Amino acid sequence: MLHATFLLLAACLSVSLARPQFHSLSSEMVNYINKINTTWKAGHNFHNVDSSYIQKLCGTKLNGPKLPVLLQYTGDVKLPKQFDAREQWPNCPTLKEIRDQGSCGSCWAFGAAEAISDRVCIQSKGKVNVEISAEDLLTCCDSCGFGCNGGYPSAAWDFWTNSGLVTGGLYDSHIGCRPYTIAPCEHHVNGSRPPCTGEGGDTPKCVYKCQPGYTPTYRRDKHFGKTSYSVLSTEEEIQAEIYKNGPVEGAFTVYEDFVLYKSGVYQHVSGSAVGGHAIKVLGWGEENGVPYWLCANSWNTDWGDNGFFKFLRGSDHCGIESEIVAGIPK
Repeated sequence: MLHATFLLLAACLSVSLARPQFHSLSSEMVNYINKINTTWKAGHNFHNVDSSYIQKLCGTKLNGPKLPVLLQYTGDVKLPKQFDAREQWPNCPTLKEIRDQGSCGSCWAFGAAEAISDRVCIQSKGKVNVEISAEDLLTCCDSCGFGCNGGYPSAAWDFWTNSGLVTGGLYDSHIGCRPYTIAPCEHHVNGSRPPCTGEGGDTPKCVYKCQPGYTPTYRRDKHFGKTSYSVLSTEEEIQAEIYKNGPVEGAFTVYEDFVLYKSGVYQHVSGSAVGGHAIKVLGWGEENGVPYWLCANSWNTDWGDNGFFKFLRGSDHCGIESEIVAGIPK
């Protein structure tokens, strides 16, 4: 495992070292990426932020403890060339939702809460539509890591099966038992949200009660997983898992160029490593002959392609296929 991780890092790093180096988030990096005619287009998603803010967002600890692997026996599934969970399960609105983690390294909790929300709806055939609370997971899972300073996706799914998670919508939504309490920040210069900074982002307190006026009680609002597991790091196993059960949580090493993603199929071409980042993977396809995973980020809809992005598929690029976790609702 360590050997594979080293080779993977070496593969990503060799790309880094072979390219000219630019200042993080600079126009020079954007221009370089767009000029070399790679598989994706770059642009500015964040303005007036420094690298400490971006590092803060990448709060996933990679190569942590692993859940048991569940084999899907892919032989019995005819996988389509293209798959988008939003189209497959149109009566599950959370599939289309993009959340915002604010200035907190809570991506590990967001990727899990988003995929769990989708799976609860998918398993109920659209009858149960809830937003699972990223706040509850972020603040109450001591075994998950360090709250806003990072955590482990596998531990997040394990917590769901053992302790359950209540509902809770976006910041200021007043939806569910425990909505997110960290404000989104302003990616652009002029806007109504507070500026994005690398400071602050203290983890909110774990509170075992719902917001005022919400029923049922905190304990009764809990949704549990029946099982949680790692998915084998082969393309077919990951595809079969998404195809049968819904979106999964993935994680990868973020490089500076990823932050500048606007469209196309992302692959690392410039910049150094920033940290580990967790996301939701909800489908796959090919664009101009380049295979991709379809993913949802948690950096608001003004990042990337309305909050979504495509990521190079099939070569464990930056570790994306080595860190897939999922689970089945109770």
